[in-house]
Amino acid sequence: MPTPKPPTRDAARSAQVITAVILSGAALIWLAPILTPLALAVFLMLMIDALARDLHHRLPMLGPGASVGAAVVSCIVVFAATMFVVASRGAGFVTKLFGYQARLNAVLSGLAKHFHLALPRTVSALIASLDPARYLGIVATNVQVLVTFSVFVLIYLGFLLAARHGFERKAVRLFHGREGRHEALAVFVRIRDSLERYLWVQTVCGGIIALGSFFIMLAVGLDSAFFWAFLIFVFGYIPIVGAAVGILAPTVFALLQFTSAWPGIILGSSLFALAFTIGNIMMPRMQGRALNIDPVMVLLSLAFWGALWGVTGMFLSTPLTILVMVVLAQFEGSRWVAILLSADGDPHSLGAAAAAKLPEQSHKSEAAALTG
Repeated sequence: MPTPKPPTRDAARSAQVITAVILSGAALIWLAPILTPLALAVFLMLMIDALARDLHHRLPMLGPGASVGAAVVSCIVVFAATMFVVASRGAGFVTKLFGYQARLNAVLSGLAKHFHLALPRTVSALIASLDPARYLGIVATNVQVLVTFSVFVLIYLGFLLAARHGFERKAVRLFHGREGRHEALAVFVRIRDSLERYLWVQTVCGGIIALGSFFIMLAVGLDSAFFWAFLIFVFGYIPIVGAAVGILAPTVFALLQFTSAWPGIILGSSLFALAFTIGNIMMPRMQGRALNIDPVMVLLSLAFWGALWGVTGMFLSTPLTILVMVVLAQFEGSRWVAILLSADGDPHSLGAAAAAKLPEQSHKSEAAALTG
């Protein structure tokens, strides 16, 4: 009598992967207050490291340490300039918005009359009915949370930058064999190269959308066109949601600014056509070639990481998915998940060009670590 056939190894491994995903998701939610600032700090460190290596390549006289310092100063300058633009242009935007109070009153009155809603007929009455004093505590709490989060990100970033020189030494000493060390370093380089490509794709596509939107808004005659274009560029780093905000917000503002609805309709249609062309034709092709990630998985990862970590998860959704894909591709039992995440079914091709240059770098890192 033949013995029953035991379960296949593939089914057991798939069950283990599914269980690990569920437990990992629960852990990510539970540890979100700790992991979200750390993840953002790691992302910023990789940005600074990429800029430092580029500066060192272009200006060899700076040296590695000076290149990192110059990269940090450059990031601080860019951040300060961003805050200055938002604060200066934002103040003028709020002033102009209050100048459209008569138009807002007309819009509220029209909505209340058309939809038979019990809405206040003026902006002042609407604000009074909302009782802003009730929300002061909520606003203060959210501001405190944001400040605390930013402080944690900066603290993590400082310690990561201070400890970055020891990462290679730890990686070398962690593995006894040269093959294992080389494989671990190759995985790290694939992740680093992929994140740099992601930043490049998002920056190029976001810059094109912001520049095109600026000229469209100028042609329509929208006020604060530079402010809107700048916000569109910043929100462009959030997949899908950023494009929606970049279309809807200026369109609503145009409906308030102009007495006719046609400028707002033309503006919204033009911005949608631009964002659709770049976001659905140009960007997926660039992501597929540079990142090797399925565009559908970009959408799913946005929903997944947004549900886990909120706005921070949405901002980091694509980099985190790339990280997961590269790591899962290294194990036989989870390689099928990496194949589903990839665009061409070959997750190992991600960063392969950079990883191919590793043998010489690996020997140098090993020698430096063993002698240091």
